[in-house]
Amino acid sequence: MTYYHKALSALAATVLIATATCGAYAQDKAAEAKEAADPAKVLATVNGQPITQGEVDQASNDLDPQFSRLPDEQRRLAALAALIDIKALATEGKAEKLDQTDEFKQRMNFLSDRALHNEYFKKEIVDKITDADVRARYDKEIAATPPQNEVRARHILVKTKEEAEAIIKKLDGGAKFEDLAKESSTDGSAANGGDLGYFGQGQMVPEFEKAAFALEPGSYTKEPVQTQFGFHVIKLEDKRTQQPPAFDQVKDQVRSIVMRERYVDLVKKLRGELKVTYADPAIEKAMKQANGEEEAAPAEEAPKQ
Repeated sequence: MTYYHKALSALAATVLIATATCGAYAQDKAAEAKEAADPAKVLATVNGQPITQGEVDQASNDLDPQFSRLPDEQRRLAALAALIDIKALATEGKAEKLDQTDEFKQRMNFLSDRALHNEYFKKEIVDKITDADVRARYDKEIAATPPQNEVRARHILVKTKEEAEAIIKKLDGGAKFEDLAKESSTDGSAANGGDLGYFGQGQMVPEFEKAAFALEPGSYTKEPVQTQFGFHVIKLEDKRTQQPPAFDQVKDQVRSIVMRERYVDLVKKLRGELKVTYADPAIEKAMKQANGEEEAAPAEEAPKQ
């Protein structure tokens, strides 16, 4: 992972809301596609209750994520079967008046609020983010990230200092580093002549990194470098300025950053318009600390007469 990837990853936080978007099932013929996409089309009835295309579309998005891996027709049939099963059990639940319990009503209120939360998030944030917004955020992050150097190095890892010193003597005598790595290194990179590719600062253990960055291209360490893994002989192949990731490579990650930032700003604004009170002062204090809010200063005591 490059320095630029780390910078983007540090900013990116997982978006807390999963939004579902309904789409029509693809069909071979245009007429069939139009008919299948009609959300009002009735696909089945259960005890006289219709199951529409819109319900199936919603189910295919909200139910088992494995549905998305199925071909269109199989996904539609699987969602329809799941809806029939749901209605079968829901019918029995209503017969037993489970929908009248306080617990059920409380859960339904929560599910309703969450659905509205997701719809508003989609309408006000997700749908309003343009490709230009994402590109601008990418350019801003790249511009704010100072250029970093990276190096390409090879190494030979052995168990003892004596073995490493013997390898250095062979190199001094003209032996090829790649050949010695294949013969003697205990590291997984031995098959590639000890090649570790390019890496930036912070990606290797400190002792190894310090020695590698101190070398000039084409040179190798004249003394064994000890780390927690053993003793290394390091050869530097190249130094260069680290290149930022291409926009297309990280645009989804940057889009998540934009979504998260706009979500936080929106929630902060809307919370400021709410009147929230807490029954327990300890909970109020914990919530304020969690939200980074300043606690109100205690009122000054009235002067005594």
